[in-house]
Amino acid sequence: MAKKKKIDSSVYRALTLILQFGLNMIVPIFMMTFLGIFIDKKAGTGYWVVILFFVGAIAGGQNIYRMAKGIYEKPKEDKTSKRENDNIDRTTKTK
Repeated sequence: MAKKKKIDSSVYRALTLILQFGLNMIVPIFMMTFLGIFIDKKAGTGYWVVILFFVGAIAGGQNIYRMAKGIYEKPKEDKTSKRENDNIDRTTKTK
């Protein structure tokens, strides 16, 4: 029988992250562009598609920034949990 290779999960995590970045950028751009096309057809204008394309690009960039910030930001300690831990430490020390 052939040996099974261990699957490196970090590769799959990286691919998932890249896919999420792409989707978070593409979806707002497409939605706003199609909304611009719809408004231009109804109103008989030709500039809403350009304006809403850039609005979608800004929204997508903001989504990616928030997502990247959340990934690389160090988790902050919750003040209530720190207080609870201090209380637990005090009670165990007195016993």
